[in-house]
Amino acid sequence: MRFVVGPGGQLARFGGGKGGGRGIWLSADRAAFDLAVRRNLFSRAARAPVVVPEGLADFVEGLLARRMTDLLGLARKAGEALAGYETVRAALMAEKVSVLVQACDGSPRQRARLRPPDGSGTLIDVLTGSEIGLAFGRENVIHAALTGGGLTARIVEEAPRLAGLREIHAPERAIPGKGAGEQTGNRTR
Repeated sequence: MRFVVGPGGQLARFGGGKGGGRGIWLSADRAAFDLAVRRNLFSRAARAPVVVPEGLADFVEGLLARRMTDLLGLARKAGEALAGYETVRAALMAEKVSVLVQACDGSPRQRARLRPPDGSGTLIDVLTGSEIGLAFGRENVIHAALTGGGLTARIVEEAPRLAGLREIHAPERAIPGKGAGEQTGNRTR
């Protein structure tokens, strides 16, 4: 993540790769943020005194969560995002899904009901159910899917940044390897 020093020595996040002054790069990782603040590494990198806001990691985490929610909402409006178990399940079975989005606070049993498409980066599980719901105009959404397009790439790019700052320990899948519509015991998952 790139930061710049603004007027008055105030630290500011700058999303782009160029412009906005001399950049200070930092890994999107909570431990890296804490270390940089504790050791005053922003001032060292800028070669000048830098005022670091209190709770920088929490603030940036909130910004990233909001950005992902906004991007997911734009994908919904562009017809590139779906929500709801049955809708997502049908799209997965029709192989129209490129990325599965699941709420990190959903129960392991609920999350295990759907399996993401094969490949890396096809599961995003860093947003809460209320954050995904906000993007879809609902109170709470556990399952959502992205069908492809330019916004999908941007969402997939932002997800690891948010995951690095969020202290979420995703629950293990209740039944690994079971996908949509596969039998598990006496119940259809």
